[in-house]
Amino acid sequence: MAIRIHFTSDDFARVRFAPRPAPLQELNVALMKMCLPDEELLFGRWRRRLLRSLPAAAAPLGDLVPAGSAPLFIDLFTTTLEEGFDSVRATPPSLVRSELERVYAHHPAPTPPWIRDLHRGEAHAWHLLRRAQQAAFDTALRPVWPLIQDLHQAEFTRHAVTVAEHGVGSALAELIPGGQLTENTWQLETKTARPDRDIDLRGRGLVLVPTFHWTGRPLLSDLPGRPLHLTYPAGTGLPLTPTGARGTDDALAAVLGRTRVDILHRLADAHTTSELARRLGVSNATASAHAAALRGAGLITTVRAGRAVRHRRTALGELLIRRAVAS
Repeated sequence: MAIRIHFTSDDFARVRFAPRPAPLQELNVALMKMCLPDEELLFGRWRRRLLRSLPAAAAPLGDLVPAGSAPLFIDLFTTTLEEGFDSVRATPPSLVRSELERVYAHHPAPTPPWIRDLHRGEAHAWHLLRRAQQAAFDTALRPVWPLIQDLHQAEFTRHAVTVAEHGVGSALAELIPGGQLTENTWQLETKTARPDRDIDLRGRGLVLVPTFHWTGRPLLSDLPGRPLHLTYPAGTGLPLTPTGARGTDDALAAVLGRTRVDILHRLADAHTTSELARRLGVSNATASAHAAALRGAGLITTVRAGRAVRHRRTALGELLIRRAVAS
């Protein structure tokens, strides 16, 4: 199979590199990799560990991808989980219905009741999906998210240097092994038996998104009215695990306490006190007390949002966690 992406002159000026990793897209590709049987020697142990550790709350995601084909409305490239959840929920109902019908068109098993409810746009089904994505992210990606952020920054820098020194054309030609840029066409060869695919950008532009869990062909998200998003493998080809970080993390916990370290890990994205309490399995009063201690140390900030307050890591808290993971 060959993917041919056809550019106009305006499209070359609209080639962008995602500035930060996309949590929901990285989750999608991690779960895809978990479900594939390939590269057993490298990924087998990682797959089995992840399958054992995923909580029951994440199970609905399996219903959403009944035969290896995911609905397009879960391909989100926002840079925070909250924005991603909101963007999924804001999907036009017509697209939700058509995509669910597409992925279930040739699936012989009965459609799960909650999927039928999602097809009708019922609020409880959307809540179930959001809870499943949150549970899967917390299990599969939260422990390695600081590492993903560092890897993304390194890839972003590499791409920026290539563009600055040699131009967009050279950056595209070198981005994916075997890729060729000829005049206004970027051709990518993939080792699959699928038919060739031609995509005309026609002024929409292209967003390049590196992923650190996927090792296969480039993945395309081609939705009407949006730039083409191309997700490409940029990692080492090995499973991401927080190996080497546990000792430093334990040392950090000896100073701050395990619960406060867990809070710092979670506050890469803003959480309310009640959300922290629920995810950590403690009372609201306990979560509030820990947050106050971290705020007093300058490791988190707290801002009011209506009747609730939202906590997030400061730059100092970010540096502390990153150094712990990288050590």
